[in-house]
Amino acid sequence: MRISVFGIGYVGVVSCGCLAELGHEVIGVDVAAQKIAMLAAGRSPIVEEMIDALIADAVHRGRLTATDNAVDAVTRTDVSFISVGTPSAANGSLALGAVDAVVGQIGRAIRDKKGPHTVVMRSTVPPGTAEDRVIPLLERESGRVLGDQLRYYSNPEFLREGSSVRDFRAPPFTLIGAPPDDSADVLRELYGPIDAPLHVAPYRVAESVKHISNVYHAVKLAFANEAGQILASYGVDAREAFRLLCEDKVLNVSSAYLQPGFAFGGSCLPKDLRSFLSLADAHNLSAPFLKQLLPANQAIIDRAYDAITRHGRLPISLFGLAFKQGTDDLRESPFVLLAERLLGRGYDLRIYDRFVQVARLIGANRTYIDKEIPHLERLMVISPEAALSSCRIAVIGHVAPEDRPSLLAGLAGHIVIDLAGMAALRTLPGITYEGLCW
Repeated sequence: MRISVFGIGYVGVVSCGCLAELGHEVIGVDVAAQKIAMLAAGRSPIVEEMIDALIADAVHRGRLTATDNAVDAVTRTDVSFISVGTPSAANGSLALGAVDAVVGQIGRAIRDKKGPHTVVMRSTVPPGTAEDRVIPLLERESGRVLGDQLRYYSNPEFLREGSSVRDFRAPPFTLIGAPPDDSADVLRELYGPIDAPLHVAPYRVAESVKHISNVYHAVKLAFANEAGQILASYGVDAREAFRLLCEDKVLNVSSAYLQPGFAFGGSCLPKDLRSFLSLADAHNLSAPFLKQLLPANQAIIDRAYDAITRHGRLPISLFGLAFKQGTDDLRESPFVLLAERLLGRGYDLRIYDRFVQVARLIGANRTYIDKEIPHLERLMVISPEAALSSCRIAVIGHVAPEDRPSLLAGLAGHIVIDLAGMAALRTLPGITYEGLCW
């Protein structure tokens, strides 16, 4: 393909070199004369492993040129990649002035071009940028409508400085944000030689993944450093402890728990988190990151409570009371805490949980619930139908598979607050649906 890359910075230079290596004809576009001169001479404007040889080879083979003429670059290419900087603004948001400027240039160049053109966003931008900002600007400046000889995709990069060429050649996946019913065939063909899964998602999802990836990396680093400090104060080799932690690929280094939903609870996580924080306090160590976990967890319960009470003082049914489905463990269950708060404010509440039978609760489990909700037995019902018959708001915490048909059949006319992310609820007719994070 013939490709123009707008922005000869870190991502742009790597894209130029690697796209040319795949056999494409690439034009690097920038306003900086020095960068253009270096690239045109076969020299990389950035320092990065393997990039010098890639750029030199691409220029030598005639696959890579550079210019400051945006109109010429768009006219001579089929696809334009945008890889300009999006630094932090004073308020912490991303400054998108360079994105706006380049999108405007590309749009005006497309207006006078014959034939279709595809624009691809590689720069890191916040969710909503495609639909709320870039596409309207592109359509206005180009005089075209998306889908009519104009295509736009989000294609966030996941390149690490120091290994970016290797990351480009062998990514964990390629992500493309596209409009509905657009399979992104142009980019599928472009990335065809790269052996990696390719995922097509809505614009906002694709735009968000780069953001949450970097936030998650920051979370991991903050956790490792803060926990490591506490462990070291007790004579533990923290690097060895974390090496062994990472040996667990089922829960620790995996997709386990990385699914937005309701708050955590149970007999382990809250207790052990408090215990670990007490180790820090005993040695007068600051643990600002870890000490925000319990308040952050409580904030999720608060958000669910607010979602329920916004509808006024209507009778409520709560599906799920144990901290997770398939158990009767009520200790520090977030559903117990939510129920307790609703009862404390005088709400009429009925609770259904197939696995919780109050008469069978014993030991610490019984002690805990007698303290938190001493009259629980009067609130429990024996079926989904009984729970729904006297309520207007159905709060879905968790539901056993065998109870789901009855639940779905009886929800018509209800306000549904979905804390579980049940896919069947999102398209169920006759209900007012609210999801927690979806």
